[in-house]
Amino acid sequence: MRLNLYQRQTIINAVKACFGPRAKVKLFGSRTDDAAKGGDIDLLISTDMYEVQDIIRAELRCQMKLQQALGEQKIDMLIDYPGRSFHPPIFSIAEQSGVPL
Repeated sequence: MRLNLYQRQTIINAVKACFGPRAKVKLFGSRTDDAAKGGDIDLLISTDMYEVQDIIRAELRCQMKLQQALGEQKIDMLIDYPGRSFHPPIFSIAEQSGVPL
């Protein structure tokens, strides 16, 4: 995994602060490969929030917190929540290949 301890802890803290204490986060994509170079930070976030407007606000707050703490870099978030009716195929890939933080 190409995230250091500070980055991992910062992501966990931001996700829990924005999406709730029971939120879970997985890193997936190129940052899970120690041999790769560069790449954005791809996160799968699972929350028990269910109101879409609250989830959108939480995602924006989380992006802002992470950008402030980690510096400007590309951070992609997939948000899974109860009642989500559509899961693009990337959700399965992220769930299967993701590394829990």
